[in-house]
Amino acid sequence: MKFTDRLWRSVEDIWNGYLEHPFVDGLGAGTLDEEKFQHWLKQDYVYLMEYSRLMAIGADKAPDLKTMQMFSELLHGTLHGEMALHRAYAAEFGISEAVLLETRPSAVNTAYTSYMLNHASRGDAAAVAACLLACAWSYNFIGNHLVKKYPNQENNPYKQWVDTYSGEDFTELNGTAMTLLNELAEGKPERELEALEEIVVTTSLYEYMFWDMCEKKEAWPVQAKL
Repeated sequence: MKFTDRLWRSVEDIWNGYLEHPFVDGLGAGTLDEEKFQHWLKQDYVYLMEYSRLMAIGADKAPDLKTMQMFSELLHGTLHGEMALHRAYAAEFGISEAVLLETRPSAVNTAYTSYMLNHASRGDAAAVAACLLACAWSYNFIGNHLVKKYPNQENNPYKQWVDTYSGEDFTELNGTAMTLLNELAEGKPERELEALEEIVVTTSLYEYMFWDMCEKKEAWPVQAKL
């Protein structure tokens, strides 16, 4: 059994909750409020910047060239694939990349990325791979679900979103993330596997909180002058 098979049993209920979330379902149905989507767009753009740092950390901690190349592949796909999608959508709303970059991460966003970077910095390459996995895998999971539930996407303003995360390129990228963790987890003692599993479960919970944050257009509970 692959390590990701074990992980699936731990996150299945959480991820099925994504599919029932109004923000996620609204993406597939094309009914999501534009302001909520723009909130996701800005928050996810600055999230992906921090997410990319994880891959750079992973490449640095890679035990061999093959692992380094896999982390680099994920980094390239994020910087030149996912973030390009965000910039394209932003342009449709008249939002410049400068505005995206000026976005202040929300409380949930800050907590999520800080959690990942903390574990990535303290752990080995497997810990970095565990930090990365939930985001890539769950977005592919969501994309595949939405394209099946809503097969007619022609009039959906979020069609490109659904197409991207259910598409061949992102599916292949997610496959790299899964293979990476499976290979790095191989031969590890149970206590280390449990620690990796905890990271994936916790980041899965953060993913749910991120969807919730975007649905509610949350930032911070109080405003501060910066």
